[in-house]
Amino acid sequence: MEHALALARQGVGLASPNPTVGCVIVNDGQIVGEGFHQYDWRDHAEIVALKSAKERARGSTLYVTLEPCSRTGRTGPCTEAIISSGVQRVVAAIEDPNPLNASRGLERLGLAGIEVVKDVGEDEARRLNEPFACWIRTKKPFVTLKSALTLDGQLALPRSGKKRARGIGKRDGHEWITSEESRLEVHRMRHASDALLTGIGTILADDPLLTARGAFRNRPLARVILDRRLRTPPTARVLSTVSAGPVIIVTSAAAAGRDTLRRQLEERGAEIEIQREPTFAAALERVAARGIGSLLVEGGAAVHAAAWDEGLVDLVRIYVTPHTAGTGGPGLLEGRRFSTGALFDRRVVPLGPDVMIEGYVHRPR
Repeated sequence: MEHALALARQGVGLASPNPTVGCVIVNDGQIVGEGFHQYDWRDHAEIVALKSAKERARGSTLYVTLEPCSRTGRTGPCTEAIISSGVQRVVAAIEDPNPLNASRGLERLGLAGIEVVKDVGEDEARRLNEPFACWIRTKKPFVTLKSALTLDGQLALPRSGKKRARGIGKRDGHEWITSEESRLEVHRMRHASDALLTGIGTILADDPLLTARGAFRNRPLARVILDRRLRTPPTARVLSTVSAGPVIIVTSAAAAGRDTLRRQLEERGAEIEIQREPTFAAALERVAARGIGSLLVEGGAAVHAAAWDEGLVDLVRIYVTPHTAGTGGPGLLEGRRFSTGALFDRRVVPLGPDVMIEGYVHRPR
């Protein structure tokens, strides 16, 4: 199962909107087939592994990180392929969070005379599929709030010239708070997400690209900009990257009525979404309507506060650096009841000179 989970991790960012799944087939103590799911390849992990194993699947044990499906969707049901292959035993990490399939796949295998074992490696398998489970149950994205902080708790170093300083080291004229190790991890997070979201303040101050760099990705990464007054410049660098994924500007009906600016933005490839009211929930509604299951919130203090105040954050990930900013800079969720010590299943991981702190806002199900 550990090997199956490792295979599943290879599908992170590539399986969405489907769940992330790995599968291993063992016969006579030897691995005879394995695979993981990638959405564009269509075949589920079990089918990839069965095709690899061929006749050696007969009499084997199949280890899979998620209950095999029993319904016909883009592909046929995996349960029927497993039964036809002659597999004798199936070990599943977790049941399918999809209410349409939950427990039905394992029941079908049991009725066919296959021995079924479940709840092996369930914690890691559940973590891998948090976005899918959230989306399939609620039709809302799984929201991760990401931030970088100085040692004295501020979001940025003092301003330097016209640009906001982001720390030690530079790229494209911008300074960074975090280390190279932390920035690489952030790009992995982007790779794993369906979309990342920021506010117009970040666009105007930093003019970022908002792409997933340094990581293999063959599916588009959507970039969402909260811009109620439609102030995004048509020359913004993020609009030069629409080939890497859609750039979605969420704005008000009044601002969207500014025909000249809207036309200029759309000519650059921007997609305009109109939210019904000026809340984070209304913006999230427009994102959810596009089938986005995992959302990485990278915005500044105002965007963080809006998501937090409306109770829409599922996971918090903070990168704390050894640099100090002194007084006067913005802090994370200032004036609000927030403490990393109150997060559930908290992890603290060193990343070069930085430390990453991660935890759930609500107790995991």
